[in-house]
Amino acid sequence: MKYVIVLCDGMADEPIADLGNKTPLEYADTPNFDRLAKNSEIGLAHTIPEGMNPGSDTANLAVLGYNPRQYYSGRSPLEALSIGVAMEDTDIAVRCNIVTLEEADVPFEDLKILDHSSGEISTEDCAVLLNAVAKELANDRFSFYVGTSYRHCLIDKKGSVIDLTPPHDILTKRIGDYLPKDPLYLDMMKRSYEILKDHPINIERKKNGLNPANCCWFWGAGTKPMLDPFKKKTGFSGAMISAVDLLKGIAVGADMKVVKVEGANGGLETNYEGKCDAAFNELTDPDIDFVYIHIEAPDEMGHQGSYERKVKAIENIDKRIVGPLCKKLNDAGIDFRMMILPDHPTPVRLRTHTPNPIPYMIFDSTKDCGKNGEYSEKFAASTGIDIANGYTLINRLLCKDGE
Repeated sequence: MKYVIVLCDGMADEPIADLGNKTPLEYADTPNFDRLAKNSEIGLAHTIPEGMNPGSDTANLAVLGYNPRQYYSGRSPLEALSIGVAMEDTDIAVRCNIVTLEEADVPFEDLKILDHSSGEISTEDCAVLLNAVAKELANDRFSFYVGTSYRHCLIDKKGSVIDLTPPHDILTKRIGDYLPKDPLYLDMMKRSYEILKDHPINIERKKNGLNPANCCWFWGAGTKPMLDPFKKKTGFSGAMISAVDLLKGIAVGADMKVVKVEGANGGLETNYEGKCDAAFNELTDPDIDFVYIHIEAPDEMGHQGSYERKVKAIENIDKRIVGPLCKKLNDAGIDFRMMILPDHPTPVRLRTHTPNPIPYMIFDSTKDCGKNGEYSEKFAASTGIDIANGYTLINRLLCKDGE
């Protein structure tokens, strides 16, 4: 038996009037989800512990079976593992987004944040911009490291974990109420804006109608993570397929295999087929029992506030990953159990995450469970299955004792 999680980041949502009061998941054309749902366990799970921030960090830890209250030490440290930063025990890792601020003739504090991803800027362009910032701001205390697309890392060798606001939580809002209280971090953000707003790459982006990547925004600070090996926790060897450093960092910390897919970028036009092929290759490896396929696109489209693009992201996952992968496994005669779920909701109305429970679906290719379900938020809530501790959900997939 092989085990697969298809993690559709931020897929859960609210009913939307323009979609006939359906959620994007309900509205999307998903023949493969529909086929699996007719013979699957479907329910709700709470992946965000009460009182914790509803981030992809805490939620994906929970989906992988790690209790966030025990294992979570901050978001950026997990990403630092993926980038290959050798953190000291006393280092603080901080996420460094390069975001789009409006370029208006007002004080810095009165600017508004327009786009947390700078138009899903490429890693290559953003690396040039980050290096321009690092040339001016890096010193014995602060070091900058290139990540993926707009997502990068700052290492602070003399600081402490401070309270910082995620940029995707304050889109279109005046930034003055959310800037760091620490004067050094605030100064670096202001200086980064001055360095980047007239950078040649941003001048060209604006000419082409693209959002400029014009300011560093710091958030997600934390200390060096300590995760137990996934195989030790579950008894199964695992592989991670993701475009984003957070998930790859979790995999590194959990001693899972990290599989790189060319063209996987965390955006709507990521390499779905490449992820499907990579997953199949791993699942045919006798040394790999479990594969985690993470797709960022639904979350990014939720942050953009685009229900049309979110629907398209869900349809892409259904038709370009789930359907082909199930066919490949069936044709190869491989028995498998597959769980499909988001990590958290990212409603397009809010353009940020919520801690609400998420719908999950578990399919077993070897069993007829005698059910006739529908994979949607509404149907999941109607089943009466409600997993209070989301970090125990993986036990149901792996057929282990637990909730």
